[in-house]
Amino acid sequence: MLRFTRWSVALTLVAGLTLTSCEDHRIALPGQSIQPTGPKPDFAPTIRPQMQAVIEELQRLNPTPLYTLTTEQARSRPSFKDAVNAVLDKNGIAPPKAMVTKSERMIPGAGGTPIRVVLYKPEGASASAPVIVYFHGGGWVIGSPEVYEYSTLALAQNTGAVVMSVDYRLSPENKFPTAHEDAYAAYKWAKENAAAIGGNAAKVAVAGESAGGNMAVTVSMMARDRGLGLPVHILSVFPVANNDLFSPSYNQYANAVPLSRPLVQWFVERYFNTPADGDSPLISLTDVANLSGLPPTTIIGAEIDPLQSEGMALREKLKSVGVPVTYQLYEGVTHEFFGMYAVVPEAAQAQALAATQLRNAFK
Repeated sequence: MLRFTRWSVALTLVAGLTLTSCEDHRIALPGQSIQPTGPKPDFAPTIRPQMQAVIEELQRLNPTPLYTLTTEQARSRPSFKDAVNAVLDKNGIAPPKAMVTKSERMIPGAGGTPIRVVLYKPEGASASAPVIVYFHGGGWVIGSPEVYEYSTLALAQNTGAVVMSVDYRLSPENKFPTAHEDAYAAYKWAKENAAAIGGNAAKVAVAGESAGGNMAVTVSMMARDRGLGLPVHILSVFPVANNDLFSPSYNQYANAVPLSRPLVQWFVERYFNTPADGDSPLISLTDVANLSGLPPTTIIGAEIDPLQSEGMALREKLKSVGVPVTYQLYEGVTHEFFGMYAVVPEAAQAQALAATQLRNAFK
């Protein structure tokens, strides 16, 4: 189980082994015994064994690149979460569980259109707990709260906060900036209705991964510009932060798995109305957006990731305008590693860091 204590983050997995706090990287996890079956892939000579085992399983489940499929086909394919579960199953390890109550409700999205949110409330949470509004990844085209559920379960358990995972509308059915506006509408709803979900409107943070990591930042920009109270913290995990598909990390990891340059091109072709949308401040955070006045931000990066360079550039841009930033790059891991803590030790470290930063912001 996943347990939270006042003094440290402790992810206690079903098998009974514990992840210690982020200050102590001597992590014991059942998945550390997992080993890959083949040689390291050409795109990732530095990949760690447990990360490689997940990627091998993902490629077995998903041998056809998503960018060669239709949108509907891509959405139906197994996800990285399925690959993690398959690795655990093959090694006789139970998936992680948390002492968290899960529920759903509909709230108004952009323009009043109803959207679904999934709520994760830790057992024993106070009647006025902190709130984390969370945005999943998937390039604004695929993904769901369920695919990213290991992340939200851990965030809820390890921070004591109610996590509201937003099922924003996807493209190409809903083009730019629909997802961004849905994300803002969800944050606005949480600020105005925190008590309805057992939350404290004065302690609302935003978090997200990949496209969701982008929206955690842009929602904060929109709140600043539209006169809504700012979140107390931004957690941005391997975020989309620029429109440059030829950055150093894009060139180095152009053919990486699970995220590659062709897949990003496939995503943006579906989300953008025209290529000019990529130059919007909602996309190009590092060279167009005004980031001044944003709340303290934690950025988590993955080494084997086309988005690595822009995450680093986002750190520098935030620092340049006086925003407090904590940045941590995890070596030997790929995009989407954050929710893989049952197998990948670096993911457990990243979860511990994220929880510590959020808990401090909620004080």
